[in-house]
Amino acid sequence: MFEQTIIFFQQFPTAFNTFVVILSLLIGSFLNVVVYRLPKMMHNTWYVECREFLADELEEQFKNIPPKEIAPLTLSTPDSTCPKCGHKIRFYENIPVISWLFLKGKCSQCKNSIAIRYPLVETATALLSFIVALQFGVSIETLLLLVLTWGLICLTLIDFDHMLLPDQIVMPLLWLGLLVNVNSTFVPLSDAVIGAAVGYMSLFSVFWLFKLLTGKEGMGHGDFKLFALFGAWIGWQLLPILILMASVVGAVVGISLVLFKNHQREQAIPFGPYLAVAGWVTLLWGEGIWSWYLFQIS
Repeated sequence: MFEQTIIFFQQFPTAFNTFVVILSLLIGSFLNVVVYRLPKMMHNTWYVECREFLADELEEQFKNIPPKEIAPLTLSTPDSTCPKCGHKIRFYENIPVISWLFLKGKCSQCKNSIAIRYPLVETATALLSFIVALQFGVSIETLLLLVLTWGLICLTLIDFDHMLLPDQIVMPLLWLGLLVNVNSTFVPLSDAVIGAAVGYMSLFSVFWLFKLLTGKEGMGHGDFKLFALFGAWIGWQLLPILILMASVVGAVVGISLVLFKNHQREQAIPFGPYLAVAGWVTLLWGEGIWSWYLFQIS
């Protein structure tokens, strides 16, 4: 059955692309849940761990402060509800994009607005997945890059919202990059291993150099790991063009925020989203971009 499905998709690429789009819309709906809940789950865990760690040292201060009640929260429980009225979202109210349009962007009970971000994330997930499928066709590369694309969407949004790049997403994708290149799926394994090391150590070195010179932290440790992730997938050779693209876009956005959005110069700007976007572009078109760049400067 599986082989017959693959043969069918190979014969009818339009059917394959349609399947990827529909699947990705559903995945996009789940990504919205991950982006919203995972940081809350992390904060709950940190609260419990900090209280346990400081329990003996600060027993006097803590004894009159009851622990904060933390409702059980996972990616699957409790069921999704309206944040204003608590209405339980029914399955037909959770159809990607369609339900939002049908409900006119409002809760069916209290008519509170539902952020347009939810259908936008679902649409973006489908669009990026479609581009991957179009680029690589019916192949193992497509499957792997779809997983990576979905993970990068989560990381981009979580870093944008909370300035966090969760290890729960970054590290599995980093190790996956090394594993898929055991058979040189994208680059030789040696290039992948060197790429992961160079990716991490390069930003790690910049971080400490900046801190020694200014006394401030210029980026988070999650950025090192994210850059190492891309090194594991694309090798070390394309890391220069990746960091160049991410830095240019980050600088343009940062300057624009200061000039037009009254953004304070001291206020931190997450670098992860720019790394993620530049890394995704490099994965798909890095060789061509690098060749064009070298031609322009030669």
